[in-house]
Formats: sequence, C-alpha cells, structure tokens
Amino acid sequence: MKKSMLFLFFVVNAVFTTQAQQTDHQWKEAEAAGYRYKYVTNDPMKARFYTLKNGLTVILSPTPKDPRIQAYVAVKAGSKTDPATNTGLAHYLEHMLFKGTDKYGSLDWAKEKVELDKIDALYEQYNTTKDEAQRKIIYRKIDSISGVASTYAIANEYDKMMTAMGAQGTNAFTSFEQTVYTDDVPASAIDKYLTVQAERFRNPILRIFHTELEAVYEEKNRSLDNDGRKVFETLFATLFQKHNYGLQTTIGTVEHLKNPSLVEIRKYFNTYYVPNNMGIILSGDFNPDTVIATIDRMFGYMQSKPIKKYTFAPEDPITAQIQKEIVGPDAESLTIGFRLPGNKDKDALLADLVGQVLTNGRAGLLDLNLVKKQKLLRANAFTYALIDHGVLYFSASPTNGQSLEEVKTLVLGEIENLKKGNFDEELIVSIINNIKKGKINESESYGDRASALMDAFTAELDWKDQVAYVNNLSKIKKADLIAFANKYLGNNYVCIFKRKGEAPQSSKIEKPQITPVATNPDKQSAFVKMVNDMPATPATPVFLNFDKDIQKAKLGNAEVLYVPNKDNSLFRLRYRYNIGTLNDNTLGLAAQYVQFLGTNTQTAEQITKAFYKIACSFNVSTGENYTTVTIEGLQENFEAAVKLYE
Repeated sequence: MKKSMLFLFFVVNAVFTTQAQQTDHQWKEAEAAGYRYKYVTNDPMKARFYTLKNGLTVILSPTPKDPRIQAYVAVKAGSKTDPATNTGLAHYLEHMLFKGTDKYGSLDWAKEKVELDKIDALYEQYNTTKDEAQRKIIYRKIDSISGVASTYAIANEYDKMMTAMGAQGTNAFTSFEQTVYTDDVPASAIDKYLTVQAERFRNPILRIFHTELEAVYEEKNRSLDNDGRKVFETLFATLFQKHNYGLQTTIGTVEHLKNPSLVEIRKYFNTYYVPNNMGIILSGDFNPDTVIATIDRMFGYMQSKPIKKYTFAPEDPITAQIQKEIVGPDAESLTIGFRLPGNKDKDALLADLVGQVLTNGRAGLLDLNLVKKQKLLRANAFTYALIDHGVLYFSASPTNGQSLEEVKTLVLGEIENLKKGNFDEELIVSIINNIKKGKINESESYGDRASALMDAFTAELDWKDQVAYVNNLSKIKKADLIAFANKYLGNNYVCIFKRKGEAPQSSKIEKPQITPVATNPDKQSAFVKMVNDMPATPATPVFLNFDKDIQKAKLGNAEVLYVPNKDNSLFRLRYRYNIGTLNDNTLGLAAQYVQFLGTNTQTAEQITKAFYKIACSFNVSTGENYTTVTIEGLQENFEAAVKLYE
C-alpha cells in the first residue's frame, strides 16, 4: 500500500497511559468487611488472597470491564497423585463431578442409593475376578442394576443449571498436578454459581457410572492411535523413570481403566478434595467484600485434613543421548527433551528465557536461522515447567525430502549457537519487552487474569514472583543464558523420531455391552428449581457517552478520535482508510502481501525484527469499504512504532 494512497480520513483510536511504571513488589496484609487478605503491591491484577478458617484459598481479582466472571474451582491433585494401582483415577473423578449430588441429579435419592450400593459392590467383585466368562456375568448384573438406578437419575442437571444462568465454557480438565473446574458466568449470576459449586463438592454421587466409562474408554482408545500423544508419553516416560510424570499417564493404563473402583474414586475425593488443598479463583465484575462473605458462608461446611506430600527419588543422570522411534500415519517430526529442575529452582527463570531465545515466533535462533531460511518447515522450543521437574521441549518438522537425522543436526546446531553465545544480546531486551507486553495484555482480560492466578495456585508459585516476573527477567544477562545452556544442554537428552508409516496394532479397551438407559431428561430436582428461582445479583449497566468519553480533533483532513488508557502502559492506534475491496478487488491480496515486503532501506526480516525489538506490531485488514491498519504495543515505544510503520 503506497503512502500516497487515496483516503478521505483515518481514525486514531489510541490508548495511552498516564501512570508511572511501578516496580516495587511486596506482600502486604489488609482487612475489609471483616476478612483479612494478602496482596502484592503494584499488582496490575489487584488480586486479593484469602485463606478461610477451614484452609480454603480464595483468590479474587475484580475488574469491571466486562459484566462477566471467569471462575475456577481448582484442586492441587492430578495424575501425579493417582494410586499406582488405579492410574487415571483423578481423570475419572473429574468426569463424575458433573453427575450431581444427593440433592440434584436424582428423582428419589433414597431409592437410587440402594441400587448404587449394589453397583459399588459388584464393581469390587468385578475387579478381583480374573476369569473372563465370570467377569462378563458380573458386568451383565452391573448393566441390569444400572438400568434400574437410572430410572431415578436426572441427566445433565449441572449443565442445565449453568446454561440457565448464562454460563459459557463449562468444562473441566486434569493434568499432572491439577484438576480444575471452569465456568464463565454473568456477574448477575454469581450467587447462583456459588450456590451450585458449594453443593457440587459437598457429596458428589457417582451415578450413571458405567455409561461414563464408555466416554473414558473412547478417549483412551483415541489416544492409543494419536501420534502426538504417543510421542509425549514416550518422552516423559524416558526422561522420568522414578517419578509419576513418566511412570503414570493422566488418562491411565488400559488394565486399570478396565477395572475401575468406585471405592478408590471416593477415597481419592475424600483425600484430596479438601479445603486446604483447593482454591476458588474469580476474576471479573464483582464486589470482593461481598463475594468473600458469600464464599465463606457457603463453603464453611468443608473440613480440612492433612495432605500427604508426594515424594520421589532423584532421577539417574542421563549421560548419553537416548533415541526412540514412533511410527504412525501423521507427518514426520522430531522431538527432543532435556530434563530441567522444578519450577521453584533458581534456574527456572533462566529456562523460560532460554526457550524464548531459541524460538519466539519472530526473532529466535530457530525462527531466523532455520524456519525463515526454509531449512525446516517448522521448529519450536519451550520450557514445560512442573513442580518437581521441568523439560526443555523441542519439536521440529522436516521440509520436503529432508530426513529426521538432518532435522536433528540442524536443531542441535542452534543449541550449540546458544551455548557459544552466537546471538545478539539485544535479542534478550526484545524478548523481555514482548513478555512485558504479554503480561500487560494478560491483565486486561478477566479470563486471562483468572487463568494466570489459577495456574500459579496449582503450580504452588509465589504470586509476588509472578508480578515481578518481568523485572526479574530484566536482570538476566547474556552470560547467564550461556552458562545455563552449557550446564543443562549437553549430550543428555531424549530424542524421538516420529516416522511416517503403519503403526503397530495397539491393544484397545474392549467396550462392555451396555444397555441404553433412560435418565429422565424432562424432570427437574427441587434443588435445580431453587437455584433457577434465585433472584439475579443486581448489576448496573455502564453506557458509553460518545460525546464525553471520546475526545475528538482534526489533523489536516483527518478526523482523530482519542481515548486515554488509565489502566496500563499499552497503546493501540488505528488508521482507517476510506477505500476497500469494492474500490479495488486486489486490495485484500495486497494487504496480505505487505508482511513480505521490505523498503529501499530495510528488508522484510529487518522490519519484523525491528517491530519485535520494541514489542510492537502492525496489521493490515481490508473490508469492502475500508482498509484498517492497527498498530499496538508498549506506550514507551509509541513514537518508534509509528515511524517504523510510516
């Protein structure tokens, strides 16, 4: 797009900060509405950390920008704490937390319980029986009694309640060290949401269990044929031979999944789903003083219990590269993993930065030296940080006709460049600027706020360090990264060649014969009716006044619209040109082509690096009537970004 391009006007919608950068971060205590809480000074998320009398952690990060709340109920337990005899158990339990309690999900709990107790006993008998013919007889009994029990069950009452209150993204997930239940609810439904969650974790009932087995079996069978899953599990099993990161998988073994124990699932719930091992994390439009009182009242019934800490033996050092092969239908790829210390180790911060120096999408060693020069189709490196260990994780894909051995040589060559310091020290500054921008962006969204706080909670990270993350990164020098690389990145890695071919036949879980059950989807429990009838929490709408909230001016023939940003140090600038594809149908193609073009003084690569260095970016989009250029980034680099675009 030439600078002389015809336009009638452009619109600038820039947000600037007027606040000075604050860098001092300390834990402080305060009290409001009768509740004491901790907070970190100069925390952009303004998070309050409460610990209730029963040990329940509550983290509240109010922000009024959207009339919604991202909510997590997080448990610091996952596949790492699965019993060795019942792997996949945490994941099973996650599925069952959607089935209701003795108050909802049932038409007649007293009668349903009689049948469910029979099913419990039959599963224990089934698990200890080895004779296949006898096992089938027992399972037919389970199937028959489940049909009777289902006549008292009401399907999907949790989902129906959440949908009725306007929730979005209702889901849950399990990984090595966390099981997390998530909902995005309207601010006006916060009381309803907390009422449902308090009940949900009070006495979950493992009803309609054998039909849920079908879903878990299908998930496991799909994973057995998934090349990416096989590579990941092989990498971790090879790196960690004494730790449950490698000894167990989140979804569990075929043998354990075929022999589920409702008794063990309940035991796991009673062990780990206790308030001193759980957190409620909310970010969005709410009054924290009101919400903490509501949570205290509703979750006060929970009783704390001692949690036995997971212990493990040190791994034996890897003294020479270990190579594995996976064969499957997906495209060929290379994966390399180096074992690193856990997320609280003093070198964890360096590990994060090393991953970014190697690849950040625009200016890393793998990006510039391999991908942009088309020596590889794709390459990526990042730090996979967990509590007890970490992994520096590389993946790369070959170009047409290239062998995986050649890919490996190229990737290891860039690791050598890192170890020798063959990179510009300014790259560190560029990366830190972009991380700074990312952290500021994170604080703008209620969803991102809640996610960051939840991850820190389950990873047992100090929030003060998370707030000070950019400041701490800024102290790292090039020599520190070189020393880290030479300390950890030797001939001590696991390499996996994912080759294309016919995969060996995997041993699938044979699904038992299950008779379809009727679960009264048209019925409703008294608890659900009570929740639906609860009044909405009063919410005051906020309207934009275009005459007062947006400042207007003229710059030559152009109209300028301006809104100050009082929240953070980001800017966004938009030029809107009065020309689109209706004027010229090649304009859409031209807009996409800009990213590949240089100027008479700079190549496209130099321009990309220049924008990355100042943590700014620009994007061109074309519609039928208008073409818009968006520039955004750190306010301190506003002038440099505009000059670069111009």
